[in-house]
Amino acid sequence: MAVTIVVTFVAFLALFAIIGLSSVVKKKETTADYLLAGQDVKPWLVALAAVATCNSGYMFIGMIGFTYRVGLSSAWIAIGWVFGDFIASVFSLGHIRRFADNEEIQTYSSLLSYRGGKPLKTVRLAAGILTLMFLSIYAAAQFAANGKALLVFGLDVWIGTLIGAVLVVGYCFAGGIRATIWSNAAQSIVMIIVMTLLVGYGIAEVGGWGEAVSKWEAVSPTYLSWFDDVESYWGLAPVLFVLGWFFAGFGTVGQPHIMVGYMTMDSGDNIRKVRAYYYSWYTAFYAAAILVGMLARIILVDDGSFDAELALPSMAIKLFPAPLVGMMLAAIFAATISTADSLVISCTGALTNDIFPKLKFSYRASKIATIAVTLFGVCVALYALYGQTNVFDMVVYAWAVMGTGFAPLLTVVLLGKKPDEVVSLAMILFGAGFTVTLSMLGVPEPMYFIPGLSSGFVVYYMGTFIFPETKEAEEAP
Repeated sequence: MAVTIVVTFVAFLALFAIIGLSSVVKKKETTADYLLAGQDVKPWLVALAAVATCNSGYMFIGMIGFTYRVGLSSAWIAIGWVFGDFIASVFSLGHIRRFADNEEIQTYSSLLSYRGGKPLKTVRLAAGILTLMFLSIYAAAQFAANGKALLVFGLDVWIGTLIGAVLVVGYCFAGGIRATIWSNAAQSIVMIIVMTLLVGYGIAEVGGWGEAVSKWEAVSPTYLSWFDDVESYWGLAPVLFVLGWFFAGFGTVGQPHIMVGYMTMDSGDNIRKVRAYYYSWYTAFYAAAILVGMLARIILVDDGSFDAELALPSMAIKLFPAPLVGMMLAAIFAATISTADSLVISCTGALTNDIFPKLKFSYRASKIATIAVTLFGVCVALYALYGQTNVFDMVVYAWAVMGTGFAPLLTVVLLGKKPDEVVSLAMILFGAGFTVTLSMLGVPEPMYFIPGLSSGFVVYYMGTFIFPETKEAEEAP
């Protein structure tokens, strides 16, 4: 069986790699093509790629592991996150695609700093530095997920981490962001099929839904509870928990690697199609992940040393025939690679467009930056893995800092406002700084988002009061 798993794993990983690398046939050696795929990507590809970008190491390793530990209450992450994401998309996606028609806007930071003329250079620099710092951590989480995925083969975590890094550089060099989009779409299709099959196999293994419910009830008194900690935070834990993840979903507009994906769309007229594909797939992914995590808790034997973030591959090995195990492991591995690819591409853009703008049109500099960012991400991943930091925490932390730092500013810019340099910088620094401070104080992850996002908007409205010329600039035709 082990040989069959390895052969199937290699075969499917090669297939995903070929799909991504085949984007070389459409490649143009320009930074616009490298970073935005020539803005000719079809809506269904944009949508499936965005889903895969959101649902890679975080979903397959982190979210399933979190659900394994806490049970049904993890569903609020999905409910709040998807709803918050949807609300943000209603006003943001069309505007983002329209802004992308400006040839001066190739990165997320340039979008944040654009005010109709020359960009606010200090804002672009600050956003570029923050993007580089925290998207590198996000990319490191994907490399760490690669390392964990190959533990099932008995390989040390550094081996999977390095293999993932080599493939990321290959994807980037072959087709830039287009390679990511093509391979992500293929992985989305395979993973939704395999995850659905795993739920079916799991229910059959425990003897049906009735038996599953009985076993979940036996895990702990709160495993099937919607809220398992109603006493903390003055009895407001349920409300704060749900609101926290809603704000996390809204923070999607603060994620450079996801928003840049929408900038690659062939036409702004296809926003509704993208939204329909995206949320249908996203909801299905979350539902399957929650069910798999909960089923893993009653199927796998936990001797006290089991790593919950290995629940998905461990359950697949226990229940699936060997070819399906290999296919699932390959899809997990490839999904984290292509997400890391999009993160590395965004960091590359931040380096060459925002931090060192003189390199904006240097294709060679983009490639060198890609290698540098990847190496840094590998180092962070190995440090985290050997330091026992889990993927879920790494992703949520990076997501929170960027979401709270960027989402308020992008929101007001997309609504037609034009905050000046001082106000824009203050919004970024207060939002991100608040989140970093809360993390250092040990505040739980869901509680980062509400004060962090709110502080950015508060700073904006205070700024328009203190600096009335900002308001006048907004109202000018």
